[in-house]
Amino acid sequence: MSTIHNYHEEETLGKGYDARLMKRLLSYARPYRAVILICVILLLFVTGAELARPFLVKVAIDDHITPGPMVVWERGQEPKEGINYQGQVYVPQHLLPDEYPDQPKVQLLTYEGNYYLVDGYMEGADYSVERDGASLVLDSEVGKFTASPLAADDYRAFRQPDREALIRLALIYLGIILLGFSLNYLQIYLLHRTGQHIIFNIRHQIFSHLQRLSLRFFDTNPVGRLVTRVTNDTETLNQMFTGVVVNLFKDIFMLLGIVLVMLQLNIRLALVSFSLLPLVAVATAIFRIKAREAYREVRVRLARINATLSENISGMRTVQIFHREKKKHQEFYEINQSHYQASYRELKIFAVFRPFIDLVYFIALALLIWYGGGNVIQGVISFGVLYAFIQYVEMFFRPINDMAEKYNIMQAAMASSERIFKLLDTPVDIKSPEQPAPTRVEGKIEFRNVWFAYNTGEWVLRDVSFTVEKGQTVAFVGATGAGKTSIINLISRLYDIQEGQILIDGVDIKEMDLDRLRQNVAVVLQDVFMFSGTIADNIRLNSDIDSQQIQQIAEAVDAHRFINRLPQEYDSEVKERGATISAGQRQLLAFARALAFNPKILILDEATANIDTETEQIIQRAMNTISRGRTTLVVAHRLSTIQSADNIIVMHKGKVREMGNHQELLANGGYYYNLYQLQYKEQEINQS
Repeated sequence: MSTIHNYHEEETLGKGYDARLMKRLLSYARPYRAVILICVILLLFVTGAELARPFLVKVAIDDHITPGPMVVWERGQEPKEGINYQGQVYVPQHLLPDEYPDQPKVQLLTYEGNYYLVDGYMEGADYSVERDGASLVLDSEVGKFTASPLAADDYRAFRQPDREALIRLALIYLGIILLGFSLNYLQIYLLHRTGQHIIFNIRHQIFSHLQRLSLRFFDTNPVGRLVTRVTNDTETLNQMFTGVVVNLFKDIFMLLGIVLVMLQLNIRLALVSFSLLPLVAVATAIFRIKAREAYREVRVRLARINATLSENISGMRTVQIFHREKKKHQEFYEINQSHYQASYRELKIFAVFRPFIDLVYFIALALLIWYGGGNVIQGVISFGVLYAFIQYVEMFFRPINDMAEKYNIMQAAMASSERIFKLLDTPVDIKSPEQPAPTRVEGKIEFRNVWFAYNTGEWVLRDVSFTVEKGQTVAFVGATGAGKTSIINLISRLYDIQEGQILIDGVDIKEMDLDRLRQNVAVVLQDVFMFSGTIADNIRLNSDIDSQQIQQIAEAVDAHRFINRLPQEYDSEVKERGATISAGQRQLLAFARALAFNPKILILDEATANIDTETEQIIQRAMNTISRGRTTLVVAHRLSTIQSADNIIVMHKGKVREMGNHQELLANGGYYYNLYQLQYKEQEINQS
């Protein structure tokens, strides 16, 4: 359960919005500020195109679809070109710059399938109809008017400018749609491309930083957690950059534009539309609080699921061997159930907020229809204005409805950025000095009064001192936990010591360039890690050697024989962690890798453990090959493999207890003698 608790600790969230974190996040976007500015400008035009569409429809309805008043002029006196009919010129009112109240006005009328020209304008008032021969008498609130019959050709002549105008408006509308689409496509492309560049840089920085951290950091941080930082958390930031930050400008442009257009069209109708905004503000504030609590709970439960899955999948062999499937299934069921309940609570909050915003929208729409429709009937506003308001209100509530999703992304981004920056702010405690000492590594190693502990106060090495001359082979033996592997780790500065000195060729390794130090030290571990790729790639690693040299190296360590039996030989694919080849074969490849590295110092850590006797003999020959001419440090439990070492150092409880060659240590009758006798008896028992 401790692993699970560690995962819970990392899921603790800070603020839903943290200005400090946001400022740091936006610093990654600074190199792309010109592209982002272009995206914002494009969004401004896209918003303008979207706002223009309802207005164009309003113009089409009011000025061209619904017949409006026409001002009558004597021929030759008209201020603007109009329609000639019976010696007079009729100019649509909307084409004139002024009202011209002294000029007579007329309007077109369609009644029972026939066309009429009314000798006045009723301004949308109710009226009754009486026939007077071929004409009609219209009795309205503003007076009586006569409607003279109009031939179909004459009616079409009156409407011809409207038809032409509608064609122009349709083409403009289509052009605006295509322009908006093109600009929107361009800004989405630029924005997402920029977002990918930003996330690429963040991922690269995280991975580079991880490579510089010491093993002490990886001892206390689960691999799954670090993988989550590089993958899931960075992808969450990508969603914020592409879905929230820039699109927030679009929402602002849209809301401000709608407010301005609505106020320009009709102030009273705009105020009616905005009357429900305080209700939206209160609902949004409540949702923000509730959603944050629910989001926090779901994330914690999800972290527990991830931790449990990681633990059980990694330990599936043990689960099945000890028949723990039912118990683990029950544990996962309980954890999964808690996540389900938390998700259900979050769902209820979202299930209330979105429909509530929709409800407010429909109420606003009902108010518009009631109030605006009444104004249309009374002739206060035109039908086109009411249509535009209905469209703008729908557009106004759209970003408010999307706010729930944006807020969720913002919360996730703040939590992810907090964890990412916490990782990036982890200090690199092992690094090269600013001015490294000039050194040519030959292979002499010296420990001077070295004290070392993984955890403060829990000493693993206590006042350890010894010297390994250039070209010597020195073995370290002792019981488990004696400190043998710790000595190996310290030579490459995978950890730093607390007291004392470690010198190579008389230079303290803390004063050496770290890369240069590690370039001269090769390590062959008991558990050989194989990378996905080919056999040749795993031998070569970062060494600049060709295929012929790889084969020569493999032959030198007796690895060529088994490689030659593979279907594609050196180009054979290595599965994850080398699952398709045996432990002994992986060990031989590790020796080939070390030989390709051509180090001055070679470290063999339990290189012959957990393999059969025949393979051990092959590996022993390989060890002799690669250690020739190099300073070699060997950690071994099998004492038979290190009897020829120049010096054997016996470790016990973090201290050097004995030093000498095989015969000298046996003659002393001390720790080494006891270890040798114990293994000798074990071999006799196994043979019997």
